[in-house]
Amino acid sequence: MADEKKDLYLLDAYALIFRAYYAFIRNPRINSKGFNTSAVFGFTNSLLEILTKENPTHIAVVFDPSGPTFRHDEFPDYKANRDATPEDIKLSVPYIKQVIEAMNIPVIVKDGFEADDVIGTLSAKASEAGFNTYMVTPDKDYAQLVKDNVFMYKPRSKGGGIDIWGVEQIKEKFEIDNPLQVIDILALWGDAADNIPGCPGVGEKRAKDLIKAYGSIPGIYEHIDELKGKQKENMINFRKQVEDSYYLATIRLDVPVELDVEALKKEKPNMDAINKLFDELEFKNLISRINSLYGTKPVQGDLFGMAATPQEEVVEEVYTSCQTIKDVVHHYYLVDNAQKLASLKAELSTKKQFCFDTETTSVNAMEAEMVGMSFSWKANEAYYVPVMTNGVVDVDTIKSFKAVFEDNKTTKVAQNLKYDMLVLKNYGIDVKGPYFDTMVAHHLLYPGLKNGMDFMSETYLNYTPISYESIVGPKGKKQKNMRDITPENVLDYAAEDADITLQLALKFQEELKGSDVEKLFHNIEMPLIEVLANMEFEGVSLDDNALKDFAAKLRELIIGLEKKIEELAGRAFNISSPKQVGEVLFDHLKIDAKAKKTKSGQYSTGEEILQKLKDKHEIIPAILEYRGLVKLLNTYVEALPKLINEKTGKIHTSYSQATVVTGRLSSNNPNLQNIPIRDENGKEIRKAFTASDEEHVFLSADYSQVELRLMAHFSEDEHLIKAFNNGEDIHAATAAKIFKVPLDEVDGDMRRKAKTANFGIIYGISAFGLAERLTISRKEAKEIIDGYFESFPGVKIFMDGSVAKAREDNYVETLFGRKRNLSDINSKNGVVRGMAERNAINAPIQGTAADIIKQAMVNIQKRFESENIASKMILQVHDELNFDVLKSEEEQVKAIVKEEMENAISLSVPFDVDMGVGVNWLEAH
Repeated sequence: MADEKKDLYLLDAYALIFRAYYAFIRNPRINSKGFNTSAVFGFTNSLLEILTKENPTHIAVVFDPSGPTFRHDEFPDYKANRDATPEDIKLSVPYIKQVIEAMNIPVIVKDGFEADDVIGTLSAKASEAGFNTYMVTPDKDYAQLVKDNVFMYKPRSKGGGIDIWGVEQIKEKFEIDNPLQVIDILALWGDAADNIPGCPGVGEKRAKDLIKAYGSIPGIYEHIDELKGKQKENMINFRKQVEDSYYLATIRLDVPVELDVEALKKEKPNMDAINKLFDELEFKNLISRINSLYGTKPVQGDLFGMAATPQEEVVEEVYTSCQTIKDVVHHYYLVDNAQKLASLKAELSTKKQFCFDTETTSVNAMEAEMVGMSFSWKANEAYYVPVMTNGVVDVDTIKSFKAVFEDNKTTKVAQNLKYDMLVLKNYGIDVKGPYFDTMVAHHLLYPGLKNGMDFMSETYLNYTPISYESIVGPKGKKQKNMRDITPENVLDYAAEDADITLQLALKFQEELKGSDVEKLFHNIEMPLIEVLANMEFEGVSLDDNALKDFAAKLRELIIGLEKKIEELAGRAFNISSPKQVGEVLFDHLKIDAKAKKTKSGQYSTGEEILQKLKDKHEIIPAILEYRGLVKLLNTYVEALPKLINEKTGKIHTSYSQATVVTGRLSSNNPNLQNIPIRDENGKEIRKAFTASDEEHVFLSADYSQVELRLMAHFSEDEHLIKAFNNGEDIHAATAAKIFKVPLDEVDGDMRRKAKTANFGIIYGISAFGLAERLTISRKEAKEIIDGYFESFPGVKIFMDGSVAKAREDNYVETLFGRKRNLSDINSKNGVVRGMAERNAINAPIQGTAADIIKQAMVNIQKRFESENIASKMILQVHDELNFDVLKSEEEQVKAIVKEEMENAISLSVPFDVDMGVGVNWLEAH
């Protein structure tokens, strides 16, 4: 009989909490109450991963004590360099302890000892008791504790997943014979975060080399005369410091803590407590995960009390405190004959507003066929109209609703309204406003939160909608399409969508009244939906033959570069492998003796690293060029032709108004915002975007330096305003001010530096960042920044004022009232606070620029309609609008576009729009 499984998992609480918090640092999880749940979510997710995948028999979470430890008592400067704990983590810890308590997992903390000492002691005792112990932590210090049945369970720094380090992995990783030698390496290497000084001049590599050569720190001192120069001098002069570092780096194994095996047994959680807590934190998806572990139960038997046979699928209830369709009295009707249809249309024609939703065969609106549509104008009441039978669409039934949808006196409510508008456009119906899109409304009211209907329903209505998978089956090859489901089985799902969306709309309509974003919503975002729908429906012509020719050219260039790179390397290798590139550059060619390695042990060869080394060897620019061409080929040149719609022969990108918190539009399939244009090869892609035919031309209209002009307006700096109002070259004018020379003496290098400073300062660039970008010294970069603020004092006043106001309000806003929440603006953690401060300066500018171009798009569309213009707006990319223009309308369209873009808003400086015309985008831009 096999031995009974005995696995003990000991979690280093704060190491995992900090890791979770910083994993979300660029996109924190903020719930509807404004609370940053990143640390709680990340920690809980890691805990559930262990419970799910590893199914331990025993588990505990170990916390550091709140007060000092024995190390602080003996060395007061221990960990003195650490930044203060971010406020969001402090607020999160009580919730994390509640999660652990509700999971019935013991929390262990021992005054005077750190978590690693407690874990070290418990792992030693558990080892003797026959356990396999897994220390769950990203902290390398634990490597010293590893032995035959004690392992490090180490979350990877990037990309998810874990590494389990046993004795052999530690020996390989640290190049040692025994894990205990890790202490010697750490003592020499030091640890800046813990203020363990180590030996000056000894880094990770040298520490490993010394221990490999002499076995231990005492072994080094026994052979101290074999060392040379500064290293020998430092080892002698700093011997006491090295020995103190050894003491500080050693994890104690004698903490007065007992291994209570019974108390550490994994228990079932308190689901009521978990449910209540996850509801408060708005962890809707985690409820389902924990349900799959502990909370599922079979549905009760049928009316006749018959149990399911083994072949029958047992349906499980999801453990949730939200109401579902079973808990709410509702009236959902199937509209499946002429009399019911006539009655429904008559009712809709009398309403001031109604909500609608379409059920389709695809998420791609330009390819989707309609299966049915649902309507609601009263909470808990909705109607579903099936329009597909045996895979055939009843187009006549759809078109019979044309008058209802095109009535401009009725407000049309929907979730992601643009999608439904496009579906109906394919059947000859133009849905007319006024509009109310719940997704966009929520994005403005609660920026940064998820905008899916299920999330909003659970958060604001305490109601869990029917899942799509419950209708069509779980994801995978066997999942059905909506066309395969009978109308009777679609009814509740489809009607509920319209009903819940209406209820959300009624809530958001009240919240919008009198809010800062009310005008932005009604005057810009809602009219913009129709503009975007028209643009997406129109699409843009793509010369796929030109792309095929370009692809062939790129492949030739790539093959040529491969040969050149291999010749420069003196060997063949896989240039697409970062690992092999690192080995060639740093082991074989020895380009940089101080080359950094990732935590996985391979050399870092990212673009930022290689850019810094590009002057060191001819091979590096070649590798950078190779990577750029491969990305260009794979991401755009080969991919774009595959996105051409078979029916229209055009590309139809999809724009989103509710993705980017700054208000910028995002696009996908394809993502037009990221098309590279800096080099000649990148520009070739724009050549493939063409006018629709020989009767049309491609018109590009681009705001010139819009963010700099907005900085002038926001800052009220008299010098910047004067330069723009006088029509001066702003970069040359800036250079003249910074370098204190007359305008006509500004040379190209001065202008280049001023241009980088102009744009960099908007994004809060540091002297270090400017120095790297311009390849100049940090001293010169600081002088440029100081000179900038001396020349434009209003800019500095504005930047400081924006940060100060954000500290008071915890948000910033655009000229149109769009908000950007900045919950970290008062953090005591320098990295976190710095990011929020940069956003406090940039978000109002970038967000206002986004609002301005949206306003221009709405105004241009109105002019086109009022003046019966046949030309079409077809693309929006950053600060640029593109049009397919009938040649006979060219001058009229150019005048309209320029006028509306330059007058979208009145500022203290004028807008300037650059315009160009050609047969394709490249020629026009």
